[in-house]
Amino acid sequence: MSQAIQFDPIRLPDAAEDLRSEVRAFLADNAEHLDRPSRRGFDHEFARKVAAKGWIGLTWPKEYGGQERSFLERYVITEEFLVARAPSQVYFTADRQSGPVILKYGDEELKRQVLPRIIAGECTFAIGMSEPDSGSDLFAAKAKAERTNEGWRLNGTKVWTTAAHEADYMIGLFRTSPATKENRRHGLTQFLVDMKKPGIQTRPILWPNGDHDFNEVVFEDVDLPANHLLGEEDNAWMQATAELAYERSGPERFLETIAVLIELVNLVGPTPDSRAAEGLGRLVAQLFTLRRMSISVAGMLAAGKEPVLEASIVKDLGTVWMQKLPDICRDLGALIDRDLAARQRFEAALTSNMLIAPKLTIQGGTTEILRGIIARGLGLR
Repeated sequence: MSQAIQFDPIRLPDAAEDLRSEVRAFLADNAEHLDRPSRRGFDHEFARKVAAKGWIGLTWPKEYGGQERSFLERYVITEEFLVARAPSQVYFTADRQSGPVILKYGDEELKRQVLPRIIAGECTFAIGMSEPDSGSDLFAAKAKAERTNEGWRLNGTKVWTTAAHEADYMIGLFRTSPATKENRRHGLTQFLVDMKKPGIQTRPILWPNGDHDFNEVVFEDVDLPANHLLGEEDNAWMQATAELAYERSGPERFLETIAVLIELVNLVGPTPDSRAAEGLGRLVAQLFTLRRMSISVAGMLAAGKEPVLEASIVKDLGTVWMQKLPDICRDLGALIDRDLAARQRFEAALTSNMLIAPKLTIQGGTTEILRGIIARGLGLR
């Protein structure tokens, strides 16, 4: 069944723009944390400072320590932190999607146990969806969870698990029953996994530049309490796909390599030649189109909608744009040598982001899977 693609014409409210000024002042006061090639990095001191501002769990209920503010205000914080390359990895996944999943599907004990730690900037999460033999095809997952007298036992492997080597918890998708011919989505269940449990091995997958962010995680007879099941047994595909609307639509899906564009602007200076001006104009126009689409999805999430199709479009277009950006900037900046220091900063950003660009299609769902979702949503398959 096809569905209409709808990007609501949403603009950031005054409260969000007021918050932007506060966020920029905070970043200026904490500039010592920002000298890094990307937002990656486990800076626990910075996480505690962000938590002290009340900016983790910003949209969550006050009874669990949240602020009950809007998704659009959270959007502003994320956007400003990405552009400043702030080290938000300690809490980012937990704040973006894992906390909301626990809020919606976890029992009260789990909420009281975990959510305050996230809000305090003390709790790192990983997402366990992709597998070695199935990639981003979540419905082909084979990692199993079997009932025991005390709860559940996990066996299997997850891959491309960002930050699993630092994670306190993982929200993992495991098969609890076989899929049926009529419904291959059946039989998947989400669990909250304590990553310090015996039987969990985390193996690094290094980026081309040697950095460690991705992992393969192997589960061998890992026992979980019964209440670590999240939501409904065998029907987590609805939960997981709704969760991906959070994961695939934020500004991180088109700002990951933005440092190259920022350093190109600094390199060309205030009076670029016609070639550089035209190239920059095209890039900025594309950037703002992606931004408008992303803000629209944030507004739909704030309204309680589940814009899975629109989020997939943002992720697909954003990935392609981010991957092409370093090459385009390299060409635009190739013959400009006005400022040696600016050239050196540009080259450093270019090198770092060209090396990470290939992995961008993996995180949050591969391009092929995303386009399959979009095609299905349009009734083309």
